Amino acid sequence: MATLPGRIAWRLRELLSIPYLLEAEALETEPGSWVVRLSYPELPGCTAEGAVIENALKELERRRIEIILDLVETGREPPVPRKPLAAADPLWTAHDLGLSGRVAALLSGAREQGA
Repeated sequence: MATLPGRIAWRLRELLSIPYLLEAEALETEPGSWVVRLSYPELPGCTAEGAVIENALKELERRRIEIILDLVETGREPPVPRKPLAAADPLWTAHDLGLSGRVAALLSGAREQGA
């Protein structure tokens, strides 16, 4: 697990709480067969699709967290189109998606650095 620079690690909770605009569309892949395509267009590469909207949304959220973590771990800032949600709990969301170990390690690294 990478050690993050204090300023960026300290902001991880805020970065994971940023609300991105959600775009959704239903696509007919062949006659009578449909999928739902979801994306956060403000976060490049953050898309998911599936036959069941709940599964596509869960995968989209997993992608959002992974993209933000990858950017933070490599010292790059994710897009910040608006302020973070005050009531968001990114660790709960990450836990629900099976990513809590990675997020918790980065958040505890920020606390250890005194940020």
